[in-house]
Amino acid sequence: MIGAGILVKPAGTSDRIANMKSIQQDFVIAAPVSEVWKALTHGPTAEQWGAAPAQVEAREGGQYSYWGGDIHGTFTKIIPEKLIEQDWYGHDNPTWKYTVSFAFDGNDTTTTVHMEFSGNILDEQKDIADWRDYYFDPIKKLLEKQ
Repeated sequence: MIGAGILVKPAGTSDRIANMKSIQQDFVIAAPVSEVWKALTHGPTAEQWGAAPAQVEAREGGQYSYWGGDIHGTFTKIIPEKLIEQDWYGHDNPTWKYTVSFAFDGNDTTTTVHMEFSGNILDEQKDIADWRDYYFDPIKKLLEKQ
C-alpha cells in the first residue's frame, strides 16, 4: 500500500508542520521476522545490507546511524520483533525531523514490514524509491539469499 495525505494546519502552527505528509509502504521479505528485525536493529547486519558504517543502539532512547551518520536518529519505541518507531534525520535536510515506524508481521518464512514515514516530504516519489532502493531491496537481497 502506498499513500500520502496532507495534515490540516491547526491555528498557530508553522507552514512546515502544515506540509507534513505520510508515506506508507508494505515490504514482503522471504525471511523470518527475527532476521528482518535484526537487519534494522543490529549494526553489523545493517552494514551487510549496505548501510556501512552503521551504529545501532536498539533500545528506546538509543541512537542509530547509517552510512556514517548520513541517516541518523533516535529509537522512540521498540516492541521486539513487532514495532520500531524512530525520530529520523537525513542528509537532504539535516535539521528536519521525520518519524518512521516499522511494524512487523510474519512467520518462520515470510515477513511483511509496514513502513510509515512522516514529515515535511518534498518529493514523495523520490522518498518512496529511496526506501525501496536503499533499505528494503538490499535487505531482501541479503536475507533472501540465505
